[in-house]
Amino acid sequence: MTTSSVFRPQILIIIVTWNKKQYVLDLLASLATQDYPTAALDLLVVDNASNDGTATAIQTQFPHVKLLCNQENLGGTGGFNTGLQWAFEQPTDRYRYLWLLDNDVLVHHQALSELVALLEAKPDAAIAGSTMLQLDYPWRINEMGAFLDPDWGHLILYRHLEPILSWQGIPVSDLLQMEPDLSKRLMHCRPFMDVDYVAAASLLIRADVAKQAGLWRDYFIHYDDVEWCWRLNQMGYRVLVSAKSLIWHLSAAAKVPTWVLYYDNRNILDLLKTHGASSATLKQITRYILKKAVYYHLLGKPDLAQLHDLAIADFQAGRFGKRKIQLASQYRDNSKISQVLLDPTIKRILITFSVNIHATGIQEALVQAQLQRPELQIDWMRHPDGIEIYQIPHPHFIAPVSTFRIPRWLTYWRMRNYYDLIIQSDYQPIIGLCWLNAKLLFINDESFGLRPPPQLRSVWQAGMRWLRSFRFVTYY
Repeated sequence: MTTSSVFRPQILIIIVTWNKKQYVLDLLASLATQDYPTAALDLLVVDNASNDGTATAIQTQFPHVKLLCNQENLGGTGGFNTGLQWAFEQPTDRYRYLWLLDNDVLVHHQALSELVALLEAKPDAAIAGSTMLQLDYPWRINEMGAFLDPDWGHLILYRHLEPILSWQGIPVSDLLQMEPDLSKRLMHCRPFMDVDYVAAASLLIRADVAKQAGLWRDYFIHYDDVEWCWRLNQMGYRVLVSAKSLIWHLSAAAKVPTWVLYYDNRNILDLLKTHGASSATLKQITRYILKKAVYYHLLGKPDLAQLHDLAIADFQAGRFGKRKIQLASQYRDNSKISQVLLDPTIKRILITFSVNIHATGIQEALVQAQLQRPELQIDWMRHPDGIEIYQIPHPHFIAPVSTFRIPRWLTYWRMRNYYDLIIQSDYQPIIGLCWLNAKLLFINDESFGLRPPPQLRSVWQAGMRWLRSFRFVTYY
């Protein structure tokens, strides 16, 4: 870290980690490059009962770091609350700011100094957050803060997926050293903006205001930092995001929600109720959650549908914190897909147009399966506009499917019982293809899950729960 004769406020950096030893070690090492005096920074790492040697490695390589070890994994909520509680117990004048960081981010060397400069210039603001870019696509913004739709509980990520064209193709190692001010690179981008929320992946808050606001609500994960920002907004403080403070984080685009759906739905209901949402609004969002449950039943993912029902039940009963969740279908790494393709009971496979076999890394497995099993029939769907997307040598495309709903569903119906396996993209599943009475393989860029076809009875029951919600919903 560079030194400076200019006074810099004392800051406590709080990092929460769980089983990401190398990530947090890399982050701690990278913080030494921050354009901020070493003497003005204290580092606190909260380890959520990692079993990969994280605590020992930190003690060995970074003995100056304050380490707090929880006895169990308390999630992001419990981890940051452990760190915040320690900070609140320190003398009032010890720290002016607290900097909350995710353990797996890359931080531009000016990230902290820009956040400090923003809060020093804006005394009516309590929080300043960094612009988050995607680590896998480092020239693309993941979020520049966000806004909360209180009527539906949706987060609207500002400038989500917007590319920085002049940075395209430049590796993140180079971007970490470049001029970070995005207001000079993006149209109509101000150096800072007022938002409803900034992620605790990089969030700087005034220490005295943090203590005034108190600890996070016990959400375990997700929406805990949103609620905190919303709470501070309602206390009369501004929440700002800086276009000059940059971090890089793995994008959520490659991760398909599974068990986190429970926390998303339960916690947003509590957030809105806590901050004064009307009964009508809560009923509207509850109906929307039940409608999403019907959707997952239609896809043949009943365990994910049940997470929505469980989220509502626990919200109404006031149960929060960590929930033991056991899903019926477990995802496996895409490198294991050969086990499915070589199954002799699977003789006919249909692959939808939305599956990108290069992004998922399964092209070689498909080619080898065809070589080892000459009897295996693999059919490919054309894109709805009729385009044949070539991803493998000599693909066999089936006849085009109509773009009109009724003829399209009739085509799906005629395909029933013909295929043994339907391979669909987790990012763009097609409900009609889930009802061909075949096994379903949902795949994303990292993993796949194998499921039986959906059951009409479960869809009917979920649909009735949704319809009944229009009559009566009770909140406690």
